[in-house]
Amino acid sequence: MSTTDAVTFWEDVYAGRPAAADPRPNARLTETVTGLPAGDALDLGCGDGGDALWLARQGWHVTAVDIAAVAVERLAGLARSRGLGDRVVVERHDLQDSFPQGAYDLICAHYLQTPFALDRATVLRTAAQALRLGGHLLIVDHGSTAPWSWNQDPGIRYPTPQEVAAGMDLDPATWTIERADTPRRIATGPGGQTAEVTDHVLLIRRIG
Repeated sequence: MSTTDAVTFWEDVYAGRPAAADPRPNARLTETVTGLPAGDALDLGCGDGGDALWLARQGWHVTAVDIAAVAVERLAGLARSRGLGDRVVVERHDLQDSFPQGAYDLICAHYLQTPFALDRATVLRTAAQALRLGGHLLIVDHGSTAPWSWNQDPGIRYPTPQEVAAGMDLDPATWTIERADTPRRIATGPGGQTAEVTDHVLLIRRIG
């Protein structure tokens, strides 16, 4: 499938649903970041913008990127309307082709999963390399299929956090794994429905 197909698909996903008036942050983000000193953060695949807005409210300066122009434009508007325009920079990137510039204290990759060709291991390795010393890379993947997911393939298999880490092939002298587990939670879908889901959580810190 081509890059054009991927862009069209995700543009349609966001354009096909109402803009979120008050998007919520990822539960794994809030539990991980609370207590960390605010710095520069990168949100890969920002979606509706709940993570970026929450981080900005905590004092972080956030670069938020998505493949869909609809998503980044909506987030830019939300940030301005909440007085956070000076803390949230939005950029459109197809991570298959380009990666944001800069060095970061926190990089989030939440549900960066797609039906289109994406060398995720390379993207995540690039993200790890963009961390400052002591910085964290938080990867949260689906570990189960929610009823409202765009992907209802019954045969889908979700890689474990350990498999994701192995695919990144990071030097343990430079990066260390601080968390790799599969917690469950009750999630709320776009229409307000709820379901128990499993997250695959991988937290990596740069130590060298």
